[in-house]
Amino acid sequence: MIRSWLIKFQCAFRGLYIGISGHSSFLVHLPASVAVLLCAALLRCNGWQWAVLGLCIGMVWSLELLNSSIEHLARGLCPDHNAEVGNALDTASAAVLFMSMTAAAVGLSILGFQLYQLVIH
Repeated sequence: MIRSWLIKFQCAFRGLYIGISGHSSFLVHLPASVAVLLCAALLRCNGWQWAVLGLCIGMVWSLELLNSSIEHLARGLCPDHNAEVGNALDTASAAVLFMSMTAAAVGLSILGFQLYQLVIH
């Protein structure tokens, strides 16, 4: 039983490595995530703010990994150009973009509010 769980975790971490390596999007998401976390610490965000920021970061990273998995699957199943596969890839990319923009708006709202509170008091 424990061995099967260890294998599942091993596969998941392998998938994380595969999903991140070779994808330039993570070169944007990683510094942005670190910057948000540093700003949250400097601006002394409270618990719920940390939770929301963490959820936003996690959702962007999760969608990016899902997008990477769709790209790998598409290349494996359909190496030749296929318009429908292209549409699926573009839609997956749009999901990442939409979540990234949502996360940015939420992050700016939370961090902006904290900055405002520090300046006022």
